[in-house]
Amino acid sequence: MKIVPHVSLVTIIEVIAILVGAFSGFVEARRKRMDIVGVIIVAFIAAFGGGTLRDILLDKRPLFWVQHQEYTILLFVLALAVAPFMKHLRHIVSERLIVVADAMGLGLFAVAGVSQALAAQMPVFIAAMMGVITGIFGGVLRDIVCNEVPMVFRDGKPYAICAFFGCWLYILLRQVQVGEDIALWSSAATITVMRLVTWKFDLRVGRP
Repeated sequence: MKIVPHVSLVTIIEVIAILVGAFSGFVEARRKRMDIVGVIIVAFIAAFGGGTLRDILLDKRPLFWVQHQEYTILLFVLALAVAPFMKHLRHIVSERLIVVADAMGLGLFAVAGVSQALAAQMPVFIAAMMGVITGIFGGVLRDIVCNEVPMVFRDGKPYAICAFFGCWLYILLRQVQVGEDIALWSSAATITVMRLVTWKFDLRVGRP
């Protein structure tokens, strides 16, 4: 009998986060009227940028998308499948789509990052910071490549603070012996909702 390898919940969350990050890259590339090469590169950066920086800081080799080549294959196939239909998205592409995709990606990537940092036996504060880095830097690098001031720096809303709070929620839940699956999904959902609430009600920090 063939044994199916165990797939961890963190891996599942990471895959979903990659898909969400890639979508935000597709949307931004469409807004900038990029060709297929631009679409693939922007999607790649949005999907893998934060996790790559996390792995470099944790001195983890190979990088997560190198270790799991199926991630890159999935992204390339998705980009090639979506590219012919990008022109039809012009009526629905909006800031709202990017904000929603960013919020979901922020939550999913952040909890995957803090979980992996804790698994690498990082101190809890460093683990929380690794979660924030994983959550925000894909979008930061995406916006820089697209010649935009990164959204996390320009809109005054507590983007990184939402990720930081959610990472500490995950750490607290794990400290009190809450199950890994509940801690991961609860923390990811909290980050996503917090980000969307701050955007919906125009809550700002550090600027009027």
